[in-house]
Amino acid sequence: MTAAQPSGVQELILVRHGESVGNVAATEAERSGLEVIDLETRDADTPLSRLGAEQAAALGSWLRGCSRDDAPEAAWSSPYLRAVQTATIAMREAGSGLVLRTDERLRDRELGILDLLTTTGVDARYPAESARRRHLGKFYYRPPGGESWADLALRVRAFLGDLDRVEDGRRVLVVAHDAVIMTVRYVCERLSERDVLELARHTPVRNAAVTRLVRTTDGWSATAVNDDAHLVREDTPVTQHPGDRDALPH
Repeated sequence: MTAAQPSGVQELILVRHGESVGNVAATEAERSGLEVIDLETRDADTPLSRLGAEQAAALGSWLRGCSRDDAPEAAWSSPYLRAVQTATIAMREAGSGLVLRTDERLRDRELGILDLLTTTGVDARYPAESARRRHLGKFYYRPPGGESWADLALRVRAFLGDLDRVEDGRRVLVVAHDAVIMTVRYVCERLSERDVLELARHTPVRNAAVTRLVRTTDGWSATAVNDDAHLVREDTPVTQHPGDRDALPH
């Protein structure tokens, strides 16, 4: 007698957005030792870079090549522009007829007063916050006006609970951000604080890379992590901008 298929979403296809203009600006500011990231748009309106759009198109070629048993049956995205652009370009390239839905709970982690500051900038302008972060640790530290990773986990749990009801039995594409994808893994795979921070430290999510989580009667398991073979096949440069370091937009 075979075990009954668990209810809810059957597979999560998690994709980080393509390289954004903010990724490029933040990396350059860190490299140059600047205190402030030169970015005019608010985080929600930061678009893809030209390379990011190419990465999204390469993701679309991967979607087009998925078999019927592997292709997503629903598509969701963070409402932030870079994520919506990634999903839209990829789905257009794939010739997908799926309707893209957004949910604000998939937005990137909010940094409050640290927004647009580099690590150097936080140390220089808010030394007490730097010390508080070191004391509390990355998972529980909440910048004033912002969110901790624990806060992010609350909204991710709420989103996943609703998704189980709306997309019961389906494979779902979710296009979001580095910290969000790590937090989905933390929740679904029942990782510890140490586990998820080790993943973030050593395996940051690459732009337009694919992570697949499959649900079984025993829970969720990852069948692919940070897969960027589609970028390589399309001769599209792979980018690995720093993960969530409390002072960088992603």
